[in-house]
Amino acid sequence: PEGHVYLVEGYREEFSNSIKSLRRQTESSVFNQLTAAADIKQGLKELDKIKATYTEEIEKAVCTLIDKCRLKKVKMADRELDESFNKMWTETLNTLAFYEQQTSNIFTSVSLQLRTNLSHKGSHACELLSIKNLQDCGLVSFIYTPKGMRKNIRNKVKGWWTSTDPVKARQETADSIISACNDSVSDKIKKKTNYHDTYIQEILYIIDERLSKDDVDTDIEFEVSLKQHICGSAAKEFQKMHEDFIQENDPYRCLQKNKEKFCTAFKDVFHKRDQCQKKAEEFTNQCLKPAVEDFIHRSLGLNIIDEMLTREEFSTRMSFQYSVLVDLISKNEFELYLYYICSYEEYLKSQIFDRIKDHFSEGSILSEIENRHLESSIGNIDGAIKKAIPTGSLKTFVKDICKELGDKLVISQDALGAFMVLNNADQKQFAHWLTVSVKDMAGALIAEIQDRPFETKLKHLHVKPHIELFNRVIGCGHQCPFCSVPCDAGGKAHNEHFASLHRPQGLGEHRWAGTEQLMTDICSSLVVSGKTFCCNTTKDEWHLYKNYKETYPNWDIRPDVSLEASDYWKYVMAKYNNEFAAAYMANPADIPTFWKNITKEQAKESLKVSFNVK
Repeated sequence: PEGHVYLVEGYREEFSNSIKSLRRQTESSVFNQLTAAADIKQGLKELDKIKATYTEEIEKAVCTLIDKCRLKKVKMADRELDESFNKMWTETLNTLAFYEQQTSNIFTSVSLQLRTNLSHKGSHACELLSIKNLQDCGLVSFIYTPKGMRKNIRNKVKGWWTSTDPVKARQETADSIISACNDSVSDKIKKKTNYHDTYIQEILYIIDERLSKDDVDTDIEFEVSLKQHICGSAAKEFQKMHEDFIQENDPYRCLQKNKEKFCTAFKDVFHKRDQCQKKAEEFTNQCLKPAVEDFIHRSLGLNIIDEMLTREEFSTRMSFQYSVLVDLISKNEFELYLYYICSYEEYLKSQIFDRIKDHFSEGSILSEIENRHLESSIGNIDGAIKKAIPTGSLKTFVKDICKELGDKLVISQDALGAFMVLNNADQKQFAHWLTVSVKDMAGALIAEIQDRPFETKLKHLHVKPHIELFNRVIGCGHQCPFCSVPCDAGGKAHNEHFASLHRPQGLGEHRWAGTEQLMTDICSSLVVSGKTFCCNTTKDEWHLYKNYKETYPNWDIRPDVSLEASDYWKYVMAKYNNEFAAAYMANPADIPTFWKNITKEQAKESLKVSFNVK
């Protein structure tokens, strides 16, 4: 109404870009997961047929043995029945045509994906790839060793300043990317599934994204060696995962794993024992209990996120930044400030994890959520048992129960197949004992779940709450190339980064050439000065600060001669001047006198002003 529509337009465009970016990311992620799941399932189709055929042959042989033993019309002890069963088992297996499943060479697949990823980087990248075999990569820690880098000239020119050590900066970049990729590999390994090319594509995407947002100049040698290291290490893990998956689904191994169940069922049927209670307990423990646990693990992560989002500090990205800085000054530990500045993303992740742990370690919030999901699952199971009409065969009855639960609980088909073997329990009695067994399982499971440490519960969750919350509050993750303050722009889909309040540059490791003293100047005033800088990104050449966009075109450092660092960061730098100098291997800054007079309370109040906190 006031005619100030222009004030909204910037936010409207940012919102639109963020939504489009989120859609592309989500679409790509879901498509990759569906592609991998469908391809892996298709690969198991033939194996499942073979396993079903072998199980059927064994079942026929067991039924024939039962008839043969009964024809003897003599009482047979369990020892004799065991001997007869073992003989039949060996003879039947000898008639089945087993073939050994061939394992794939995952290193070959990963190498192909790596070459495809680097194909647009030119012939030199392909030459570098050919120097080293991927199987020889990733065996030891990655250490960046520059080749042909010119000696830094910071000591030759007095009065100007230079950036942080480029070798150290690249090593830190590499360590951060390796950590993120290792987390991705670990998540895939925990699923105990087969390898798929989308897994290594996801890792290469992580590397490319991190390298693109890092303000350290990246040469092709560094990129290739880093990707080879990460892909070599990942391929080794994926190779083992693939071989374990092949072994786990080997038809012969699956039959041998169920041999004891076949033998027990054989003796029960031969002696005409009532199987109802035993089979109900088996179905509950082998099929339903894992499905209920999986349902809780799938749901709990989202519930934890929703609960944490009710807290003020997670309401907006800026609220979280404010809460982190208040927490830092309250703890009053230099090491934490150093961790925050030098390993910004890792520090935020650890903070979020600790806050989740603290929130749910107190009170009964988590127990209430777990109880709610358990009660929901038990209600669904009881409802499915009542809906399944006990007519026809027991197999049909159980399949009807599973069908009713289909969109609620995921029941293992392998466990279900093993349960169905030689099952002649009375349906009505089975249904009765199943209801009893499910009730007993509920009581035991809730006690078991609530006894687990919180960290153990988090490891089993399908959605990692601390990672999802981190993605909400991190924004684009870019930091000012001079003072390391995080970008204020929301989301990831923006072309220009900015920060409303920069820090003294000494906190970002920058120092004056010649004296090696940490700097107290801030970016906003330097970009309108006649001072110059050099760093690895400028190839050690001096550039005017006011022309910083030639070096960092994606950053918008808004000039303001009157603007000063907030009292918060003045207080921090004054208090820990010597500690920062020692950590950065520099000389202490020449701290203005009035900075030393700023109190802790004044620093906190300045934070409120900076973040517009009432």
